[in-house]
Amino acid sequence: MIDDFLLRALAAGIGAALAAGPLGCFVVWRRLAYFGDTMAHSALLGLALGFLMNVEPVLGIFAVTVAVAALLLSLERWSTVPTDTLLGILSHGALAMGLVAIGLMSWLRVDLMGVLFGDVLSVSMQDIMLIYAVVAVVLVCLWRIWEPLLATTVSSDLAQAEGLGGRRANLVFTLLLALVIAVAIKVVGVLLITSLLILPAAGARRWARSPEAMVAGAVVIGIVSVLIGMLGSVEFDTPAGPSIVLVAFAVFLIGLPRWPGRLSSRG
Repeated sequence: MIDDFLLRALAAGIGAALAAGPLGCFVVWRRLAYFGDTMAHSALLGLALGFLMNVEPVLGIFAVTVAVAALLLSLERWSTVPTDTLLGILSHGALAMGLVAIGLMSWLRVDLMGVLFGDVLSVSMQDIMLIYAVVAVVLVCLWRIWEPLLATTVSSDLAQAEGLGGRRANLVFTLLLALVIAVAIKVVGVLLITSLLILPAAGARRWARSPEAMVAGAVVIGIVSVLIGMLGSVEFDTPAGPSIVLVAFAVFLIGLPRWPGRLSSRG
């Protein structure tokens, strides 16, 4: 008989994989891994803001991640600093501000390890309902913007020439990414949320023959990683979030060519 807390954890992890899989494919295609990392690190500042203003932490995280994304886009336009440098500055600056802000709240008791690396075994039914509500929003929105978002990923000029509304699709994608980060932190934590986005997508890329197949493969790999990682966490008493990520990493390694040098020399 499986305990209720484990069933809730599995349900939450599967929901996070359903939402992260499709978005992770676009993160991989667009080479936005560092951008996702920056948004994830800023989530800690959003968590502190939510506690300070006495609002739902998810709302604080969502607001701050969107604000950081908007700040990054503004700085890219007006600053001469390279984009990768801006990402590093915002990522670590927001993470440091979040840690300091939580440290200054002496009246607040926060499980910092749970925030940084996830605490999926303590999710409630309310958390699960929120996660699956976000899953529904993500899937519906991606269905509506799939064509313009995919066209913009291939070529922004082509999408603009065909009038596919690439700017609106990019805005919706950024908002969805912030929303998924806000709810998935409970599963794998601030430091590992980006891995839940990119590892399943990168693992599915080798076998996929179409964008839709890659999305489906990323979702399947994410769900399998959650199932094996969670059960392994219970069996060997290891942290659940890192265990899930470790399984996804193993799947990615299995999909790599065994002799990359020999394969490249043949090509």
